Amino acid sequence: MRGRFSDRLLGKLMEADWVTAFTGAGVSAESGVPTFRGTGGIWARFKPEELASMDAFMRNPDLVWEWYAHRKRIIAEVQPNPGHVALAQMELLFAGFAVITQNIDNLHRRAGSATVHELHGNIERNYCIGCGRRYSNAEVLAQKGVPRCTECGKAVRPDVVWFGEQLPLEEWERSVRAAQSADVFLSIGTSGIVYPAASLPQISRRSGAYLVEINPEPTPLTDIADEFLQGTSATILPLLVKAIEETRTPQG
Repeated sequence: MRGRFSDRLLGKLMEADWVTAFTGAGVSAESGVPTFRGTGGIWARFKPEELASMDAFMRNPDLVWEWYAHRKRIIAEVQPNPGHVALAQMELLFAGFAVITQNIDNLHRRAGSATVHELHGNIERNYCIGCGRRYSNAEVLAQKGVPRCTECGKAVRPDVVWFGEQLPLEEWERSVRAAQSADVFLSIGTSGIVYPAASLPQISRRSGAYLVEINPEPTPLTDIADEFLQGTSATILPLLVKAIEETRTPQG
């Protein structure tokens, strides 16, 4: 299996104390998670900005909540794919390892990853816009219509980053540290065009990391990556884990 990957990449991984994986929508799409801009279904006529913003929520909370409740139920049914599982396995192979994700579906944690920095939030969490009290999906989906806080009566919203909102500062700072600490940085299934998240591979490379892109098609990041592995994460990552394990196992 080692022949699928370059000796240079495997050498860098053998020497690495810290590996960071940066994941985007392509990783979750292989689990059947619908993207914001899917062409089918009842929501196709709406632009994401019309549903995923605080202005939209305040203007038409019933419509926005109905959309998120729909997404919550879909995501609850999907399962981590082999790419998610491989990253959880990879975490056990290095002294330091972190996943930075732009995805909100919680599939990395469900697959077993322990260190996950969620830049855009988590659709399985919710909080009151008034007092900040947190609610599980089970609690909010049990209510009819827009859920209300049992403490202050204000509306409860999904704990995700909407258009026009800043990334959570603590998660961003942890992500930057993970990028700067990496000996090998894996950019997986992300278009590389959504900033500020898209700056993380560049931050990592400037800090000395070996930058590897894993994607079915080239992206703006491809030209600056040290290696481009063309294919889906669900295919490549399990093979990469196997190659690492084989390289570490003495032959003879």
